[in-house]
Amino acid sequence: MARTPSTQRLPLGQPVPDFALPDPAGKIHRLAELCQGRPTVVVFACNHCPYVIHVRDAFGKIAKEFQAKGISFVAINSNDATQYPDDAPSLMPAFAKTGGWNFPYLVDENQQVAKAWHAACTPDLFVLDANGKLAYAGQFDSSRPGNGEPVDGRDLRTALEALLVNRPIPAPQKPSLGCNIKWKPGNEPA
Repeated sequence: MARTPSTQRLPLGQPVPDFALPDPAGKIHRLAELCQGRPTVVVFACNHCPYVIHVRDAFGKIAKEFQAKGISFVAINSNDATQYPDDAPSLMPAFAKTGGWNFPYLVDENQQVAKAWHAACTPDLFVLDANGKLAYAGQFDSSRPGNGEPVDGRDLRTALEALLVNRPIPAPQKPSLGCNIKWKPGNEPA
């Protein structure tokens, strides 16, 4: 596991790259359909990363809470499942169910969405406003495996609560930190 921060970011206040990705059953999900004019949380995740496992259940609870307030959620697995078989699409539904993820968990097989979004690690969080513009690109909270900090999603919660009442999201937005995305050989971003 390479401890990797998200440092290269998409510009805040700008539209994000569109995508159309399958879930493990093959159903295609498009960003516009997932958003439907609502704020949306996009998280790059995977099944085996200790950082994702560390926040999985708390992320599921926050998703349930904020879905009830009109916010959409989607997770994307961009890892190379050939080299990291624990991230295989066939294992994604059980992983999501265990964490209480009742939102699409999609497969970025060719890793083009991760590249377009400048995702660097898992978990890597992006929050879009109701117009599909990037409003937040930061950490879930300051907890990490073994650091003793509460796994409460404080940073994400603060961003979502601000969006819901049309307030600016507090700065600074601290970058996500986790395992690096497992790029296919020769596919690493420049």
